[in-house]
Amino acid sequence: MITGKILRDSIISGANLIINKKSSVDELNVFPVPDGDTGTNMSMTIGAAKRDLLNLPDDCTVEKVSQVTASSMLRGARGNSGVISSLLFRGFAKAFTGKTEADAQDLIQALRGGVDAAYKAVMKPTEGTMLTVARVACEKAETMMDETDPVVLWSAVVDAAQSALDYTPEQLPVLKKAGVVDAGGQGVVYIFRGILSVLKDGVIVESEETVKTTGQNFKAKGVYTKDIAPNITNGYCTEFIINKNEKASAERLRAFLESIGDSVVVVEDEDIIKSHVHTDDPGRALSEAIRHGYMTNLKIENMLEQMAELDEKGKGLEKEQLDANSDSKFKYSAVDNDVPYGFVAVAAGEGLENIFADLGADAVVTGGQTMNPSTDDILQAVHSVGAKTVFVLPNNKNIIMAAEQAASLADREVVVLPTRTIPQGITSMLNFDPEMDTKQNTINMNIAAQNVQTGSITFAARNSDFDGHKIKEGEILALENGKLAFTEKSVEKAAIKLTKNMVNKDSNFITVIYGEGISEEEANSVCTGIKAKISPSIEVSAIKGDQPVYYYLISVE
Repeated sequence: MITGKILRDSIISGANLIINKKSSVDELNVFPVPDGDTGTNMSMTIGAAKRDLLNLPDDCTVEKVSQVTASSMLRGARGNSGVISSLLFRGFAKAFTGKTEADAQDLIQALRGGVDAAYKAVMKPTEGTMLTVARVACEKAETMMDETDPVVLWSAVVDAAQSALDYTPEQLPVLKKAGVVDAGGQGVVYIFRGILSVLKDGVIVESEETVKTTGQNFKAKGVYTKDIAPNITNGYCTEFIINKNEKASAERLRAFLESIGDSVVVVEDEDIIKSHVHTDDPGRALSEAIRHGYMTNLKIENMLEQMAELDEKGKGLEKEQLDANSDSKFKYSAVDNDVPYGFVAVAAGEGLENIFADLGADAVVTGGQTMNPSTDDILQAVHSVGAKTVFVLPNNKNIIMAAEQAASLADREVVVLPTRTIPQGITSMLNFDPEMDTKQNTINMNIAAQNVQTGSITFAARNSDFDGHKIKEGEILALENGKLAFTEKSVEKAAIKLTKNMVNKDSNFITVIYGEGISEEEANSVCTGIKAKISPSIEVSAIKGDQPVYYYLISVE
């Protein structure tokens, strides 16, 4: 039988293994653009569960462990791979309901429930992906209905998952050409192998990041939160600014803070590193910080005291209490029946955030291609908008599933518009009509978004042989509606050439959104070059977006 302790340790072990291997999984991504990579998203998703599981006692039940895991992963899910991972573990929560311990047959039911949930969530499931790996593993388990030993069963599950992973290049030619297996499928195999380590040998895979950073297998103790704030495991919100010395490393600091807490934010420029962490030991954070320079603007707040004060004042809504103590910029707002509509948009870059705010967005979640926000990030933004119906614009194909999961958790009506790019999101909002009902607005905004062509100019994050192109790291990439069009040496030439390719006889407007590092003069030069190549009747305008990674986002309507 599998006890709650064994299940807890198994999932922690699985989390540690994918966290250890996240870089190698990221490297399996075939498409060379900088993005929210699979290994990073999967590790952050299950890492959210790990933080909560570390604080469960040894006498916990499998029901409690599976519920905590499913809830934490659902809220912490980032990117499509993260959402699918969370759905796989939702099957465990349903299969283990009411159970103190679990047997081999319960594991089979858990796998089937998770696989079914994951397939239902994907509109057009593609075989040769993490879905296939999980399904094949589940089908193998279902051939062993008479098996009573969980170790024998899970060993077979891992072997079947590995075989399915090895076969993914035969199912997806793009993988075969690149000589790699599916990244999400590899992530599933790592998680399953980490679980097997505990079931078979009783050994939790150690977190290499923790060992490397602290010199010991440090396990966060958490703080005593019973009767105060059971959802808070790291009770001190710690913030500081470091004036960098010659040995400063934002990457090393971030790794350390992630090993001692959660909600880590580390941002740097040429002179300073601004940091934020929730931890149960602020002293360790400060001791590490001083290695990188001298500190200013130090602030430590006891979130447990804040929660207790709210409780004493009688603020009854749990959502309101939790939001008041999170580091989110969004605070819970009750639904106002006199406000029919509200908007939440996802965007990265001060300019883009201002654009969406000017168009009527009530909340803008910071995120995009390289920073996929979690389900909970989007949910908190939704709950900050006190409207009866909240429209959510993900503006990225890898954020749509997280937005849909947030909608399922919201306490108000939420409509997710499946906008896949920033230009689609802008056009959707421009086509909103407050005089129309929700259904008609949804139809009109979706149609408008589909009529927008999006071009983007970025750089290759890795060497790749993709879609007939041999690409070197650092080369300029031109993408047309998400697909690689060509490579270039010059950013300006790439932007002009791509726009010319996108324009047709029905085009009327071109908007060039320029990112961080691009000056207004450079953007105007691109606009001039575009005008020289196309019909003078087409309007061309430049907007400052400040978006990272993408030099230009180009909208053609």
